[in-house]
Amino acid sequence: MVKKNEIIEVNIDRVDFPNKGKAYYEGQEIRFKGGIAGQKARIRISRKKKEYLEAKLVDIVEKSSIEGESGCPHYGICGGCSYQTLTYEAELKYKEGQIIKLFEKAGLDINYLGIEGSPLVHGYRNKMEYTFGDEEKDGPLALGLHMKGRFYEVVNTDECNIVDEDFTSIRQHVLKYFQVRGTAFYNKRRTEGYLRHLVIRKALSTGEILVNLVTTSQDTLDKEEFVDMLVKLDLKGDIKGILHTTNDRLGDVVVAETLELLHGRDYIIEEILGLRFEISPFSFFQTNTFGAEKLYSIVRDFVGDKKSNLVYDLYSGTGTIAQILSPVAEKVVGIEIVEEAVEKARDNARLNNLDNVEFMAGDVLKVVDDLKEKPDLIVIDPPRDGIHPKAINKIIDFNPETYVYVSCNPVTLVRDLKVFAERGYRINKVKLMDMFPRTP
Repeated sequence: MVKKNEIIEVNIDRVDFPNKGKAYYEGQEIRFKGGIAGQKARIRISRKKKEYLEAKLVDIVEKSSIEGESGCPHYGICGGCSYQTLTYEAELKYKEGQIIKLFEKAGLDINYLGIEGSPLVHGYRNKMEYTFGDEEKDGPLALGLHMKGRFYEVVNTDECNIVDEDFTSIRQHVLKYFQVRGTAFYNKRRTEGYLRHLVIRKALSTGEILVNLVTTSQDTLDKEEFVDMLVKLDLKGDIKGILHTTNDRLGDVVVAETLELLHGRDYIIEEILGLRFEISPFSFFQTNTFGAEKLYSIVRDFVGDKKSNLVYDLYSGTGTIAQILSPVAEKVVGIEIVEEAVEKARDNARLNNLDNVEFMAGDVLKVVDDLKEKPDLIVIDPPRDGIHPKAINKIIDFNPETYVYVSCNPVTLVRDLKVFAERGYRINKVKLMDMFPRTP
């Protein structure tokens, strides 16, 4: 009988979505986060439950047969990517198997159309949120991603391959700028220091770049000198805006208590499927631009060419899907709870000269009660929690001919689809789109 905190060696039997490893030891099931099926791993028992044990992954002793060598020198230290040792073909097959298993477990009969890979596997991200810190206690200033399984230590990601070279260049020069000046990072243990995060956004279609430095108010920034350093960089893209965010909150989350524009404008413009979208520092936008183009092309293909009188786009965010569907509808109504996102959606609709798209600010759960017109089509793109349990039957009560459900969480997707099936709807087709290569 294993004991709490005991470290044991196991063969990882399988990894279920989302990244839930399972193994067996002396007949007992053990669950833990991470790993790849087929790996031999050391795990530390953390909790005993009635039907299984919980554990934490300590390290990998032996690779899985589906693994090769990592193409990233930070792999194993950085907490950013888990699938760097898989070929992309193997990664897609691995992810596909996890999702199909969810549908099978839920007893849902589907017409499965396969998985689409990301157009870019390397350099695909259009946003990175770097953290200031140190790689070891009291070591030199670092700027990058958190170490694997660590909350305080940071890895300098000089050769990160999921971003293009402009991200790396900006990150390196900002780090050097503050190293030379001896500026202190914000220490979360002591709640003191200045530098917190560096957020970089780059529109991959247009090359426009937005840089946002996040600090506390415990020091001052030489704004003119900082801007001058950045605008002189030799980049492939073009820095359109530099911002300074002040955040004195205790949580390790990028929020703006104050936001100051230091240079240029406070947004960049990205292009997707012939439409232009303004992206501000805190706007939600798919982090894989070219993957998003494929995703929205799938949505448009599922909708078809038949023109609808009225389309509802629920959980519409900044209105990307609503605007992409505007050519096949007399009217599209988007509903989104975040007011800033609604304002940005309206701005983008004006930018694209679309007069048949409108957006409403409010909680889908409440707003659907006020919608009186019956739509021909409803597109649903909810957050990771899926459709609110109290809202789903209200949405089904509209009884349109077709729903298109876009999901970022297959677990809540199959949960919600079971309700649709119970109400008489048939799942016509399912297609997967990998938006995050190298990650679960």
